[in-house]
Amino acid sequence: MQQNLMVTKRDGRQEPIDLEKIHRVIIWAAEGLENVSVSQVELSAHIQFYNGIKTADIHETLIKSAADLISEEAPDYQYLAARLAIFHLRKRAFGSFDAPALYAHVQRMVAEQRYDAHLLEDYSEAEFNALEAYIDHNRDMNFSYAAVKQLEGKYLVQNRVTGEIYESPQLLYMLVSACLFASYPRETRLDYVKRFYDAVSLFKLSLPTPIMAGVRTPTRQFSSCVLIETDDSLDSINATASAIVKYVSQRAGIGINAGRIRALGSPIRNGEAFHTGCIPFYKHFQTAVKSCSQGGVRGGAATLFYPLWHLEVESLLVLKNNRGVEENRVRHIDYGVQINKLMYQRLIKGEMITLFSPHEVPGLYEAFFADQDEFERLYLQYEQDPSIRKQTIKAVEIFGLLAAERASTGRIYIQNVDHCNTHSPFDPKVAPVRQSNLCLEIALPTKPLKDVNDPEGEIALCTLSAFNLGALESLDELENLSDLIVRALDSLLDYQDYPIPAARNATMNRRTLGVGVTNFAYYLAKNGVRYSDGSANALVHRTFEAVQYYLLKASNQLAKELGACPKFHETTYAKGLLPIDTYKRDVDSYCEEPLHYFWETLREDIREFGLRNSTLTALMPCETSSQITNSTNGIEPPRGFVSVKSSKDGVMKQVVPEFLQLRDQYELLWDIPNNEGYLQLVGIMQKFVDQAISANTNYDPSRFPGDKVPMKQLLKDLLTAYKYGLKTLYYHNTRDGAKDQHDDGGCEGGACKL
Repeated sequence: MQQNLMVTKRDGRQEPIDLEKIHRVIIWAAEGLENVSVSQVELSAHIQFYNGIKTADIHETLIKSAADLISEEAPDYQYLAARLAIFHLRKRAFGSFDAPALYAHVQRMVAEQRYDAHLLEDYSEAEFNALEAYIDHNRDMNFSYAAVKQLEGKYLVQNRVTGEIYESPQLLYMLVSACLFASYPRETRLDYVKRFYDAVSLFKLSLPTPIMAGVRTPTRQFSSCVLIETDDSLDSINATASAIVKYVSQRAGIGINAGRIRALGSPIRNGEAFHTGCIPFYKHFQTAVKSCSQGGVRGGAATLFYPLWHLEVESLLVLKNNRGVEENRVRHIDYGVQINKLMYQRLIKGEMITLFSPHEVPGLYEAFFADQDEFERLYLQYEQDPSIRKQTIKAVEIFGLLAAERASTGRIYIQNVDHCNTHSPFDPKVAPVRQSNLCLEIALPTKPLKDVNDPEGEIALCTLSAFNLGALESLDELENLSDLIVRALDSLLDYQDYPIPAARNATMNRRTLGVGVTNFAYYLAKNGVRYSDGSANALVHRTFEAVQYYLLKASNQLAKELGACPKFHETTYAKGLLPIDTYKRDVDSYCEEPLHYFWETLREDIREFGLRNSTLTALMPCETSSQITNSTNGIEPPRGFVSVKSSKDGVMKQVVPEFLQLRDQYELLWDIPNNEGYLQLVGIMQKFVDQAISANTNYDPSRFPGDKVPMKQLLKDLLTAYKYGLKTLYYHNTRDGAKDQHDDGGCEGGACKL
């Protein structure tokens, strides 16, 4: 290595490269790490140095040299690379490794309109000084490399045109905490801010992208999921498209319920014209979804829902198919197909399914969600009515087409609408659940918009977070964490802006939250149990019982302090029902674990004081936030011990937690023999989860004759998921034979990645 190479400093001056200084930085970054070689990082980096290299490029070269060495044998390189990246990040943000005084920093950022001015209005200089004294900047050293890259790419406040960064991760965590508890009384709020800061900066709680990227900035929209329903009219369809544009632009993932739109050929204005059918309007929604880039944080994405018995279903099921022409395909949104017990029964019995246009069968569409007995009565009546336009098709054919398209695209999802309403926090007679969201874990009531300012419409928002199960020492910790997250998210509902009245009205009336879990695979591994063999069933039952119990308890306590949500009377909780009363009893056939908490006392407390929040749980994919907390994704098994995460910021390697110690305990995705054990675990979770679960089905063709997954197996798994009470199914993953490190994800472009 030549000693006379020159480096170009940030101010343009040139001076000789100081190799000793570089050496000291790498030694600092390697302190306490195992199986990392300072000299190997130096050697790899030195080869790439050149005369006149910029200081920033030296930093980037060192970071990449360390990141390239991340492997199963040496997982700690992910921390070495992360520390080098943090060093560089702070230099870029502050001009030095040390962070500025918090109060002065906030003053400057508010003046530049990068932070919300309310921070200076709500907190005094003395309070900022107290919070600054509490910040532990050393916690930046706990991030993995993938986490730092995600923070740089998505979360830290920055100028996305110039690439300038203005804050460090610990400032992000403290200021998010300060914003969330700003409305609390002065005598208690700093305690809440500090406790919440500890919970998020020590990775006990995982926050979603809209909160991490948006809270503390002037953009006040932090709900991850937005559910919008359209009616069968041009005014409603256009109002829906307008609402989509507004929410996509503010970082939300969209669920669209378009099931009411009438079928192709329906008469309009007494036969003056005939209807163009669903596809042109689906294209209209697709254009709305893709019209905004969400401020560089992610692209817009949506899932659109329709019933299996829709007259156009054969055309709708192939909309994502690569065959066909643009005129009959709408490929850039995903689809959720809505099914109920009657449809499955027709499949099992080898019978026919009759397809209708929703507007030609009065009451059928409403009953599909609100009343299963009434749906069956009307369905049979309309099947016998010769005056109604209809088409019959073998149930096995339509389910076969559904399963084939789900397997081919991976992105045709399932919503079991009866489970969404019979095992629901909402009374389906007055507040039916008619759709889910982008990632299939939200189950909330909606009402179609007549126009954008329609006060009677209902756009459902859900604000998300997750417990990091792997960071828990005991389930008892969930009591404090539940109190913190329910208070934080509930206050966020009042703090954020609502661009559309229907969203504000629904949110203020129902105050819906969705707290999930992440790092589940690590949690199973460190407890010595597996997905596939039933050994995890009891643990999972105890864990999710604790999750739901403590969240309900926290919301009940908040109701005692602030009052129940205004539409608490539209919940099943108001009738004295709890999730443990309405779950699918088939779960008891494989899990006999008893209940461990004081449910009857809680039931009486809820009867007396209500709940502040209509919903509290939803299990989301946690694709992005899992990287921040160095966790395995949501409830999913990892594909490999080292996953390669692809994003717009490049490719990042991430090693599962405690890999060297727990290597033999982890069960990798493609080592799991079939979906049965996984679906059983999701059924146990669904017993307690009041909304839905982003659950996947996974298939390795090499396990089947001729390397082809039989249709019989695909249909069996759909029926098994239904039997165990699952409300939704998300991705269909097929092993393609490539090396199974690549795991780019879930929830393409979607906010509900968390």
